[in-house]
Amino acid sequence: MKALITGATSGIGLAVAENLNKRGWELILTGRNQKALEDISQRLGNNTQFICADLSRKEDVFKVYDFCRDKSVDMLVNNAGFGIFGKLHETDLDSELDMLSVNIVAVHILMKLFLRDFRKRNKGIILNVASSAGFMTGPLMSSYYASKNYVVRLSLAVAEELRRDNSKVSVTVFCPGPVDTNFNNRAGVSFSVKPITAEYAAQYAVEKALAGKLIAVPSLSMKAGLFGARFVPHKVLSAITYNIQKNKAGNE
Repeated sequence: MKALITGATSGIGLAVAENLNKRGWELILTGRNQKALEDISQRLGNNTQFICADLSRKEDVFKVYDFCRDKSVDMLVNNAGFGIFGKLHETDLDSELDMLSVNIVAVHILMKLFLRDFRKRNKGIILNVASSAGFMTGPLMSSYYASKNYVVRLSLAVAEELRRDNSKVSVTVFCPGPVDTNFNNRAGVSFSVKPITAEYAAQYAVEKALAGKLIAVPSLSMKAGLFGARFVPHKVLSAITYNIQKNKAGNE
C-alpha cells in the first residue's frame, strides 16, 4: 500500500507518515523544506520517496500529481495547510491568497485528480485534514475558517457522490480541535485550551480513514462542542468564537 502525504515535514503530516510507516505502507512525502524531506525519508527507510513542492503554486501541485500518477497511490492525505490571524481588513492579502491556494486550491486539485484515478480502479482512500473550524464561522481568522468549511463541504459532497455510485473509494474528513503543532506559531496565536498531540491526531485520523469513516473528530469535548454549536444562533456563535480567538492572541 502506498500513500501521498502533503505537508509531511512537521505536525500532523509527519505523524501520519510515521504512523503509516509503522503499518508497512510505502510513502511519498511532499513539503517545501528539501532538507527536512531528505532527513525524514532517510529515517523512515527505503520505502519512502519525496518531492519538494510549494503547494501555494498551482504548477507545483500538478508537479506532485505527475510525480505520483504512475506509482499506484492508494491513499491521498491532503494535510498541508496554515492559518492567518487578524481582522480581514488588516491581514496581508498576498499571505492570505497563499493560504487559500494551499488550503483550498491544492486540496481541490489533488482530490479531483486522485479521485479520477481511484474511481477507475474502484479503490482508494482520500483523507482530507480539515478542522473543527470547518463547521463554524471564525472572526479574527475568517479566511482560515472559511477555507476549512470548503474542505468539509467538498468532502461530504464527494462522499455522497461515491455512495450513490456504489464506489469502493472512500473519503474521510478529519476535523480536530487544537493540535500541538507549529500551526499556532505560523498563525500568530496560542491555544486557549490544551491541544491533543500530533501523534494521537494522526493515529485517530488514519484509523478512521482505514475504516472508511466519513467524519473524524478526535475528542469527546470537541464532538460535544460541535453538536451544541448547531443549536446556537450564528450571531451568538460568532461572538463566542471572536472572544476565543482574541484570547488566543492576548489582544483585541
